Amino acid sequence: MTKLTVGIDVGKEKLDVAVHSEKKVSCWNNDVQGREELGKWLAGREVELVVVEASGGYEAAIASELVEREIAVAVVNPTRVRAFARAEGQLAKTDKIDAGVIARFGATMKPQPQARRDQAQLELNQWVTRRRQLVLMVTAEKNRLHTVSAAVQEHINQHLAWLQADIEALEQHISQSIAANPLWHETAKRLTTVPGIGPITASTLVADLPELGQLNRQKIAALVGLAPFNHDSGKHRGQRRIFGGRLSVRVGLYMATLSAIKCNPVIKNFYQRLLDNGKLKKVAITACMRKLLVILNTMINTGQDWNPPITSPSV
Repeated sequence: MTKLTVGIDVGKEKLDVAVHSEKKVSCWNNDVQGREELGKWLAGREVELVVVEASGGYEAAIASELVEREIAVAVVNPTRVRAFARAEGQLAKTDKIDAGVIARFGATMKPQPQARRDQAQLELNQWVTRRRQLVLMVTAEKNRLHTVSAAVQEHINQHLAWLQADIEALEQHISQSIAANPLWHETAKRLTTVPGIGPITASTLVADLPELGQLNRQKIAALVGLAPFNHDSGKHRGQRRIFGGRLSVRVGLYMATLSAIKCNPVIKNFYQRLLDNGKLKKVAITACMRKLLVILNTMINTGQDWNPPITSPSV
């Protein structure tokens, strides 16, 4: 029997579901009961892959429900699906049409299924995300300090103090959650043996990149959005660019790489070699981010702590 590819268009209140090669589009409520019913329906069919667009977090619950049922799920960037629809000449857009497009995209492009995430993993991801949101609030409040009166500055400073205390409480909660999980604790401890990787970056990788150590270097780089794409045509050789991927992981790696360029001998030497070869600083930093990610991926895959002669594979 041919296995099926399924596309789900996720909305705040409903889930439109299309099966590739079938015309009918079904609908379930995007609530606990609806997701459970959809999970049972899919579990009773020969499903090879379910493809879901990233929808601002509304997709997380159904993805978790299906992964718990051991159904392969790929959460994809909506931009890729829109480009696929345009390539098909599909300009109309409704929830049911989108579900069909997502199903055809999955059947054609075969996106990588995400790693299994249980409820604890989802909660850790949400705590790490919440900390990141508060950090952005701190930055915004600090920027406002220079444009307001002294009285308002006092109010902003009070808010900043509250935000900082809340961030510290979140960091403690995240640290305790990771320490209570043997696998997370081992992974975070191993990651922080790398010069440049601190507890925050390690927490982000544990929460947002459970695939670390499970994929080869090309796939893990593409998943994070650090695989450069060519922009060539005829004799023209355009600048290679990165695109898509998991922004939270990429931002964390960027900050870690800036630190590693100063204190990590492998990354520092690699960065300097790129500059000596005429690479722009921005290009060199991106290449170092990818190299650092590959090193971390190899360490988790092999169960080894930081050891430059072993954990510095070519990029």
